Amino acid sequence: MENNALLTFQQQVSDLLLRHRSVLDVSSKFQESNSRVNRALVKAVTECGCIEIQGSRQPFEKEMPLDDMQFTAKSHLTGNLCDHCQDIVRAEMGKNLFYLTAMCNLLDIKLDEVVEQESNKLSTLGVFNLR
Repeated sequence: MENNALLTFQQQVSDLLLRHRSVLDVSSKFQESNSRVNRALVKAVTECGCIEIQGSRQPFEKEMPLDDMQFTAKSHLTGNLCDHCQDIVRAEMGKNLFYLTAMCNLLDIKLDEVVEQESNKLSTLGVFNLR
């Protein structure tokens, strides 16, 4: 999303946010929407089966150069989201983004500045940004 799109989206959220003007309401809805994203992923595994999760220890060696780590790390995912599951996950992510943006509005924070600040930090710190 380019900055203009983020600004437009943030204004749309502001215009549409009627029921949840309390920071407590928005915070709880943001947390709930995050849970729904996770639930949609779980259902893609357990009900649909379009993706599988096979977790295991990441194969990092003590002497491994940082550049090599990104090529050996695994996502633990097998398969791809089917169209149906992808639609659901995207919809839930959209709701999550809505409530994140609503929180930004209540705190008088510009979403595009948050994205830009995080991008700058990633550019500056690179892999050392990992927390």
